[in-house]
Amino acid sequence: MRTVTPKPFPSDLELRSAKQLGIAVRAARTQAGLTLADAALTLGVAKQTLSNLELGKPSVGLGLALEIAAGLGVALFMVPAGAREQTRMRLMNIVK
Repeated sequence: MRTVTPKPFPSDLELRSAKQLGIAVRAARTQAGLTLADAALTLGVAKQTLSNLELGKPSVGLGLALEIAAGLGVALFMVPAGAREQTRMRLMNIVK
């Protein structure tokens, strides 16, 4: 059986790119102790699709990327641009 090494969750909570989402998804998967193959099987997606998402490749559709993130417990929030900095600061205080 393969050993899964937990990866850290990104310290910057603001999502700006597919690569950042991929880092968060990989962190959630590895912290859950799931191999890429096991997570893909559990989520009902191809292993290559999950790998592509974790690598930040833009070929994974938004809907599927959101489903995978939710399935692994990665929460995403939407806030108006005017409240972005205030919300980010509040979230940073919560996750410390």
